[in-house]
Amino acid sequence: MSTKSTVGTTGATGAVVVYGATGHTGRFIVAELRRRGIATIVSGRSADRLEALAAEGAADVLVRPAAVDDPASLDRALAGAAAVINAAGPFATTGGPVVEAALRAGIPYVDVAAEIEANAAMFADRAEAARKAEVPVVPAMAFYGGLGDLLVGAAMGEWTGADEVHVAYGLSSWQPTEGTRVAGEVSHERRGGRRVRFADGALQYHEDEPAEQEWLFPEPLGRRTVIAEFSMADVVTVPSHVAVPLVRTYMAVEAARDLAGADTPAPEAVDELGRSDQTFVVDVLVRAGGVRRRATARGRDIYAVTAPLAVEAVERLLSGRTRTTGVASAAAMFDAPDFLRALAPYLSVDLSY
Repeated sequence: MSTKSTVGTTGATGAVVVYGATGHTGRFIVAELRRRGIATIVSGRSADRLEALAAEGAADVLVRPAAVDDPASLDRALAGAAAVINAAGPFATTGGPVVEAALRAGIPYVDVAAEIEANAAMFADRAEAARKAEVPVVPAMAFYGGLGDLLVGAAMGEWTGADEVHVAYGLSSWQPTEGTRVAGEVSHERRGGRRVRFADGALQYHEDEPAEQEWLFPEPLGRRTVIAEFSMADVVTVPSHVAVPLVRTYMAVEAARDLAGADTPAPEAVDELGRSDQTFVVDVLVRAGGVRRRATARGRDIYAVTAPLAVEAVERLLSGRTRTTGVASAAAMFDAPDFLRALAPYLSVDLSY
């Protein structure tokens, strides 16, 4: 195996850039690209860490350091590439510069942001430029935001609107990465400590205390206590394409406490793929006119499963299996049921109409 560092276009044709490649999720994304035989360019701030990552692999890779405060370096990183996946948080800092570089290069942009404000800004601030450039931009193409949105899209079927959308996360645990903690701190500061929800057709910031309730997950998880209005990126992605006045997300109390705990350790790999032993159930309920539809996904390791979500998205963008262009959520950009079926090696999905 040889690694190559370059700032030109040699060897870059058809390659996908992973910005933030040395982070926890970025490494999973690089591994998934390689598993699928997709040429990969690793990028980020540290040349030394990028070279070390490339040396760990078993295939050719281009190494292109770049910094978000240096547009020229981003342009060099994306030169000749086919698409870019931004895995570098906090996305409030990286999202704007990297998507702007993608628009300059005329290539699709995908990110794995779970930050509500960063995702909202992507839809609000980049939509016109992306539409004019006819470049697809898919934010929140990750476990939070992307998976829930796909499940909602699959559950909706022929519906274009709903009265309510509920997304419940039954995580066995949540061992946050350093990136998750930093992103959470940034979001907390941007909100001034307030909480956020999507109600009456809009994002609302409030200071209400979090409340607990019961959620009946499909077996074998069963009835669990969840934090109500534990808002995740779904409150941005779902309303971007579904006419709905209320989107509410819930989190298992055990996972919420793990996230809040200062001493909760980072994920620890327990298999050859680098995944942790964490398991999850994402349970979606959509209600319209008295009719209820449900979609549920089960899998393992919220960070690891983000990789096939993001890489599948890029493969579909590059092969033209899309429904629109410009800035769009997962279910707006792709055929949601077909996309979920493609994730069968990583997820089991049940639909109930």
